[in-house]
Parts: sequence; structure tokens; C-alpha cells
Amino acid sequence: MATEEFNKPSSLPPYPEMIMEAIDALNQPEGANKSSISKYMESKYGEMSADHADLLTTHLAQMKDNGEILLVKNNYLRPSPDAPLKRGRGRPPKAKEAIPEGTETVTSVPSATRPRGRPKKDPNSAPAAKKPKIASGPPSVSKTGRPRGRPRKVKPQPLQNGVEA
Repeated sequence: MATEEFNKPSSLPPYPEMIMEAIDALNQPEGANKSSISKYMESKYGEMSADHADLLTTHLAQMKDNGEILLVKNNYLRPSPDAPLKRGRGRPPKAKEAIPEGTETVTSVPSATRPRGRPKKDPNSAPAAKKPKIASGPPSVSKTGRPRGRPRKVKPQPLQNGVEA
């Protein structure tokens, strides 16, 4: 018996539809606030469900995010038809160039034929010649007259007659 009531289809229209109807019916130039929308819905459709306030808040927020309604000073109103569309977050996609109808497009090799990552070395190929190592002599001197990098650690001189030189 409880399942019959639970599975019974709702006689109410969807919330976005009811919200738009309430905003249009209230016909206030500065828009309708949440409580006036709720009162209109309760007067027209009778007793609402217990979670009506939560559902109304959720649907108003969704519709505001989608750009279906505008929120101005805690009042909801329909956007004007000539208003610019609300752009989503992030960088907009690049405009695609129109391809003339007479030209054929060259399709590249599908990426599925080539495996991902760095290609394996060919085990049958000859080993690569090693680069000759330059003998490390005295460090090269730069324009300033000093060698590059950190200077070498100076080794202390051995003691002579108990006095360090």
C-alpha cells in the first residue's frame, strides 16, 4: 500500500516549468524573490511536498547557473531575449575552418596502429658509436678570467715544525 503511493505519478509539472510560470504570472519588473515564487506555487498547486523549499532552492540555483533565469538583488527574472549568452568556464574552443566541398581531406595514420610511448630499440641493429670523451684538463677560462662552477676545495698543507704553512 505504501509502495502504491510512492510509485504514483506526480500530478505536478516539473519544477523549472512551475518556476518560469510563477515568474511570468507575478509580472514584477524587478523580478520575483524566492518566497513569492513559493507562495504562488503553493496557491496554484495546493499543498506542496515537505521538501518543497529544498527542491525550489536547488532548481533555482540550477536554472541560474544554466542561464535560464537571472538573479538580481535576490530577485529572479527572465533574461531579455537580446541579452548575450552566458559563457562557460575555461578557454572557448578554437573555431573550425570550413573545408571547401571539392577538396579531399588527407587522413593521417590512426593513432591505434602506433604504440604509445618511446619506441623500443632494435635488437638486431649495430650498437651506436660512443662519443669520444674530451680529456679533462684544466678548466676552461671564461671572459672574466675565472673558471666555471664552484672552486675546488683547497687541501691544507702538511705541518712543518708544528706550524701550519
